[in-house]
Amino acid sequence: MRSLTVTGTLEALGAIAGYVKAVAERAGLDRQAAYNLRLAVDEVTTNIIVHGYHEAGIEGQLHLFACIEDDSLTIFVEDTGMTYNPQQVQARALQAVEQPPELRPLGGLGIFLAMESVDRFAYERVNGFNRTILSVDLVPSQ
Repeated sequence: MRSLTVTGTLEALGAIAGYVKAVAERAGLDRQAAYNLRLAVDEVTTNIIVHGYHEAGIEGQLHLFACIEDDSLTIFVEDTGMTYNPQQVQARALQAVEQPPELRPLGGLGIFLAMESVDRFAYERVNGFNRTILSVDLVPSQ
């Protein structure tokens, strides 16, 4: 499967969405699973662009690549932004969801939504890169 490399700017989100859509179609994801995957990748990549690059005052790229196996589709998102492990904020996001909307802190729910939209969500720091791994199960054809 081909990969996609884009600049770390909000203008790249359209190309990222197109890439995820094409990968989902190739893997045979149903409409809902494809939507959920696009939502998760959009949340992750938007956070990288806004927080990892723009707010940090640095420039960089995002590199996406997909792996389609018999039972799953996995999308890897790599960036050189500030080190940020989204799994570390999951507990805070869960606590925020349980509070009334007027008491919830701003931010953090996008990552929670991304994690809930895929079957597996992982993060690792490898050789100076942040790598976010989003995986969905493929349902065998009936």
